[in-house]
This record gives sequence, structure tokens and C-alpha cells, in this order.
Amino acid sequence: MAERGRPKGASGEESRALLLEMAAKEFAQNGYYGTKVSAIVKRASLSQPTFYLYFQNKESIFRELVDLFHVRLINFVKKSRLQSALELSTVQARIALGLTNLLQFFSVNPDLTRIGFYLATEATQIKAQLVLQIKGNLDFEVSEGYFRKDIDTEMAAECLVGIIERLTFTQLLTEKKEPEIIANEIVNLLLYGMKIIEPLPNE
Repeated sequence: MAERGRPKGASGEESRALLLEMAAKEFAQNGYYGTKVSAIVKRASLSQPTFYLYFQNKESIFRELVDLFHVRLINFVKKSRLQSALELSTVQARIALGLTNLLQFFSVNPDLTRIGFYLATEATQIKAQLVLQIKGNLDFEVSEGYFRKDIDTEMAAECLVGIIERLTFTQLLTEKKEPEIIANEIVNLLLYGMKIIEPLPNE
């Protein structure tokens, strides 16, 4: 017997996924307190009884969205750690690729990103854990000889997260620049800085 309120032919998994997707849109547009369960189910073309089959209340679906963002974010950063014994000539491209993949995740999931990075009360803790994960990556990469040994890896990680957070908000989610372009600009800035390197004077 088909579940009441479920779109014809839709499975339970599809209905649950649809509710998550529509809830993300509502929360991203209206904030936590401005979002109602009735608005979520209306957007999803489902009934409120259907919603309560999968989620206890508004808080539980919001919490799942925050946790989903958090887990995916940390997994992307873990995968971006440079491997051992890379050719130094490939390091810049590898870093840019890992950062591009992360920014593409944000770009494809703008509502989830707004929730996890900016709206959630845990956003500060999520970014703090992101800093720790990046610092761990950098500590390993310094030991592999990819970066200078005198780098303060915690400060570098804080800087990178700050750059990512700000440019995601101002450049990526506003669709001013594509993920790959932003990633390459960040990598160029952090690896080479802004100063023009003057040739050494003749002795």
C-alpha cells in the first residue's frame, strides 16, 4: 500500500532525500527560526504525516543537514592530503585539485554550505575542526619536504580556512567565479605571495 502523501512511485528513501533537499532550501533562504515544517512539506509536495515518518521535528532534520555537511567537509579535506614522494613539479597542481574539489562540493550544494558554514550554531566548531584537519595535513606535508619547516602550520591552516570561508560567500555562492579559478588564485597567493621578486643585485 502506497504511503499517504508520498508522490506516486516514490520510495521511502526518495521521499526522505526530497525532504532533506527541500529543508536545506528553506533553511538557507529563511534561517532556522523562519523555517516551518509546513513550508518544507509544501515545497516537497508531501504531507506532514510523511515528514514525521522520517524526522522527529524541525530540529532533527536541521541537525542531520549540519552533520551531513560536516562529515562531507572533513572527508574532502582528508582526501586532499598530499601523498608521500610526489614529484615537486606536481605539488601545486595537486593542491589546486584538492581545493577545487572542495569548492565544487560547496558550489553543487549551496544550501547545505550556507547551513553548515554560516547558519548552524556549530559553524564555529565545524571550522575549528577544519583548521585542525588542515593543520594535520600540513604537518605531514612539511615532514615530506613539500613546504618550509619554519611554517606555523596552525596559523597557515587558520588563514586558509578564513580565505575559503570568505571567498565561498563572496565569489562562489554568488557565482562570480568558478571553483577552479578560485582554487588556483588561492594556491598562487599562498605559494608565491604578492611581492614581485626582484633580481639579486650584481656583486
